[in-house]
Amino acid sequence: MPVPLQTVEMSGLDAIRDHVREHKWGMLTDLAFAVVWVTLVSVFFDLVDGPQWAYYMFMLAGIVAYYGFMGSVDPEDA
Repeated sequence: MPVPLQTVEMSGLDAIRDHVREHKWGMLTDLAFAVVWVTLVSVFFDLVDGPQWAYYMFMLAGIVAYYGFMGSVDPEDA
């Protein structure tokens, strides 16, 4: 007896595909922010030759900056 489509569970790959399809612009925004932040911090520390601990602190500050930036963006625009 065939199983109705409503009772068939989604495979892991299908679930990932649906999640990415649903959130693609948000994921691209997150990726772009991360790439820009890491690039700016790396270039800055290449220029000033700052201490390693400060470099790591700037990288960690990217987490706070991300949530501050994304919190200020209207959810309908994201």
